[in-house]
Amino acid sequence: MNYKYSYLVRFQYLGFRLHGWQKQPGLKTVHFVLDKTLKFVFKGIRFKTIGVGRTDAKVSSTDYAFQLFIDEAVEEAVFLNLFNLNSPSDVRVLSLGEIKDESFNMIQHPKIKEYRYYFSSGQKNHPYCAPFLNGYLEELDIEIMKEGARLFEGIHNFKRYCTKPTEKTKLVREIKNCFVQENIDISASFFPEKSYVLIVKGEGFLRNQIRLIMGALAELGKGNYSLEFIKESLDPENEISFLKTIAPASGLHLHKIELKEKS
Repeated sequence: MNYKYSYLVRFQYLGFRLHGWQKQPGLKTVHFVLDKTLKFVFKGIRFKTIGVGRTDAKVSSTDYAFQLFIDEAVEEAVFLNLFNLNSPSDVRVLSLGEIKDESFNMIQHPKIKEYRYYFSSGQKNHPYCAPFLNGYLEELDIEIMKEGARLFEGIHNFKRYCTKPTEKTKLVREIKNCFVQENIDISASFFPEKSYVLIVKGEGFLRNQIRLIMGALAELGKGNYSLEFIKESLDPENEISFLKTIAPASGLHLHKIELKEKS
């Protein structure tokens, strides 16, 4: 089914009340909310949308992207105004640009994703923090977590950092950057005095990979894991079983998507 025009659309969403990107029967998902708004904006015009990738329930994004196929030309200023006027308050479109390359495919195009996981430690947070950062009640050793995060950088077999892999799942991946630092990105009057962020950057991630990495680092910060254990967990030949600690989804944010130039 061919469409006359193709556009790249950047948008943001708060995922706390949504069940991830992919449409699911009876559930309010990002894709469902997006297409529902577009049907109203484009009344009677044929269109189709493809997202840049899946996200889990309650995961948010400050820079998500989708490809819009449509039969009529769309003007950016008009579209942004109409969409943001009619979309829910937790979804906002940022930009729209026409795609001239007819072979461009949002899913297959090479890209670099940067995820950020926000967290705090040592206290029960204000309930309003729940959509933005995960509060660990235990006092975490942030310095050893910083050391542990760097161990994930480079090319590794991440079979212990993936849920429900299949025989076709490519478990060897490269993480370009993985580090923990103090959070200076997002703040609010109800946030704890100090919070932190795990920043992970790479071309592709496995199911729950970031949340499993964060879970392992939290166990490291609690003293339940050692740096040596983290190293061993990245060695596919040892006998360590799959890791069970998955950090809650609501602290995870898809921070940035960079579309690479095809070589």
